[in-house]
Amino acid sequence: MESSLEFSSSLGSVSSLLTRCRTFKLLVIGDSGVGKTCLTHRLCAGEFPRRVEATIGVDFRERQLDVDGEKIKLQLWDTAGQERFRKSMVQHYYRNVHAVLFIYDVTCPASFSGLTSWIEECRQNSIGQEIPRFLVGNKSDLRDPRRTDGQVSQERAMSFAKAHGMMFFETSAKNPPNKCVSGQRGDGELPHQQDKVEDIVVAVGAKLKRQKKPSAANGPPCSGSFKVPNKKRPEKELWTCC
Repeated sequence: MESSLEFSSSLGSVSSLLTRCRTFKLLVIGDSGVGKTCLTHRLCAGEFPRRVEATIGVDFRERQLDVDGEKIKLQLWDTAGQERFRKSMVQHYYRNVHAVLFIYDVTCPASFSGLTSWIEECRQNSIGQEIPRFLVGNKSDLRDPRRTDGQVSQERAMSFAKAHGMMFFETSAKNPPNKCVSGQRGDGELPHQQDKVEDIVVAVGAKLKRQKKPSAANGPPCSGSFKVPNKKRPEKELWTCC
């Protein structure tokens, strides 16, 4: 009888291991106001939030996917873009990261220029080139095809992505396109690409699923909880991200 119970227990443990899905930590970074919170909310909940407040520290959202028959879980870390909300927590952000999403606002060239400093912060926190990186231009619904100034051209973004080994997407957290559009703009000069938010999720999931061993350095994926220094919490600031 004892042998039978032990065998049954072993089968239960094996079954639990087989059904347990791998968890991957995705860091979502970019300047304040580019729409990181709205985008992660759309990626995980499938909808645009009605009310958004400036992220203080970090917010967590999760999305489970089935990729080629394997269940995996994406744990998105929506980080604060303002330095005063980040200083005490930067080390937590970069611990055991499996992929990074760099977000910028297509209608704000300054947010695109700021990507260089985010790449440098990754380097300073030992995020190597082996960690998958994705470049996402947000707020594509606000792009004016008649204007060439005050916007980030897709040509420029694609060149940046290629130079830094990133996969490029352009979408809108608020009004994402119903289907992926790839072709030429009306003037026939600039490349035009609009991606569904779901395309980003699928691409990230497929990239991470192919990793037999998660790329995070020396340790399992973060559980999503840690101690925050006991400091006075500043009041949240209301803002519109999209």
